[in-house]
Amino acid sequence: MAKKVKNKRRCGVLMPVFSLPSKYGIGTFSKEAYEFVDFLEKSGQSYWQILPLGPTSYGDSPYQSFSTFAGNPYFIDLEKLIEMGFLKKDEVDKVNFGNSEEFVDYERLFKARDLTLYTAYVNSGLSENSKKKAKPALKKEFEAFVKKNSDWLADYALYMALKKRYDGLSWNEWPEDIRLRKKEALETAREKYADRIGLYEFEQYIFMKQWFELKAYANSKNIDIIGDIPIYVAFDSADTWANPKLFQLDKKNLPIAVAGCPPDSFSRTGQLWGNPLYKWDYHEKTGFKWWIKRIKSCYELYDVVRIDHFRGFDEYYSIPFGEPTAENGTWVKGPGYKLFDVMKKELGNCRVIAEDLGYLTPSVIALVKRTGFPGMKILQFAFDAREESDYLPHNYVQNSIVYTGTHDNDTTLGWFNTIPREDKRFAKKYLNIKSNKGVVWEFIRATFASVSETAIIPMQDYLELGSEARINIPSTLGKNWTWRMKNGVLTDELAEKMLDMAKTYGRSAL
Repeated sequence: MAKKVKNKRRCGVLMPVFSLPSKYGIGTFSKEAYEFVDFLEKSGQSYWQILPLGPTSYGDSPYQSFSTFAGNPYFIDLEKLIEMGFLKKDEVDKVNFGNSEEFVDYERLFKARDLTLYTAYVNSGLSENSKKKAKPALKKEFEAFVKKNSDWLADYALYMALKKRYDGLSWNEWPEDIRLRKKEALETAREKYADRIGLYEFEQYIFMKQWFELKAYANSKNIDIIGDIPIYVAFDSADTWANPKLFQLDKKNLPIAVAGCPPDSFSRTGQLWGNPLYKWDYHEKTGFKWWIKRIKSCYELYDVVRIDHFRGFDEYYSIPFGEPTAENGTWVKGPGYKLFDVMKKELGNCRVIAEDLGYLTPSVIALVKRTGFPGMKILQFAFDAREESDYLPHNYVQNSIVYTGTHDNDTTLGWFNTIPREDKRFAKKYLNIKSNKGVVWEFIRATFASVSETAIIPMQDYLELGSEARINIPSTLGKNWTWRMKNGVLTDELAEKMLDMAKTYGRSAL
């Protein structure tokens, strides 16, 4: 057995919160989340990597959120609200949040969660419709939370209340006075929808309270949380509605151009994300104030931050608004190192992972190097039998994070079963795979044996699951972001096997 190396070599697991097993239709900050942390500790892990925690919009993607600062109310543990006396167990048990233990039913959640959380809000005594007053300690803590977070919470809560009022329409389809944020219209709306605004403030209060309790528990077990900051915000979000000056919008506050990716191996016509692009010259004039506030909030939520689509800071892909695909976009120069220079001066040396995947130009390679942030290596990208790949483990550098795959990839088993014959033959030769039995563990072994500082493995790969457990297929809508782990699969045997792998390659936290 290899002796534990006293350096930075670590390992962790990629597991979205929504994929945890729990009652009431979706993974939450419930007892199962704490049990997952215990499992990570037992298996010698140092990291739990999650996906963005923001409230999801149409398409259910955590990368298209109603707010870059708010949390997703779906993740609130209803059992804790029952314990607090805000909900009755027998009434919650009657609600259909989606019956499947394997997949999330977002349509049912959307309808059922809102009503359930409103009931909890009223029963807390904080609503103007409550029959009894809230306990003084609760009221004091809630009001302190609202005040502390007023710089984003006030706009978010109003935005969500208005979205409810206008049947889910995007803010650019609201009446002009409220769409353009006329002072009188905003004041009238705040008064008229005060109770609904209070609900969204209450949801955020409960979300943050539960999340920080879970994070503190993870940290107490020496598990750090790797969070994810999407480079862009959604057009239909409180961020864009409340801060149009930050984005490339016209006089009617419609996008001039939108974000995406050119055609690549994921999509022949590219990826049309549709997010508004930043007005980087304006951000620079403000000393990147909004960005610093955003990044700072991430470091309150997480210990390490993965910056999604890092290339976009060097050059971003600009697609004219209204284009049906991403084929006709152009690359435009981004802020480069200026943003990260300010970030380091304001926030110090934060722990960052640069998502530097895809085609990398010399300038973006230079930017990643200058920041000193570790980049990402994806083992699934390595096995193209036609050419030498930077993703083959013998080409890695120590300052990197290696994955078998990410949330945008198929599971390793699903991928291996569908790759071209020549690529499969090359992978088997490279990894010395003699049979298909236990093939996923040989991919895990290759990541652990690599020189990369950190190895992160999706939970589905440890469970040796196929394509049915894939999280996301880029550029598609429908069945993404729904996979859930079954109860009972986190066995002592699996934890021991993971620990043995971690110890063998000097990555164990134990």
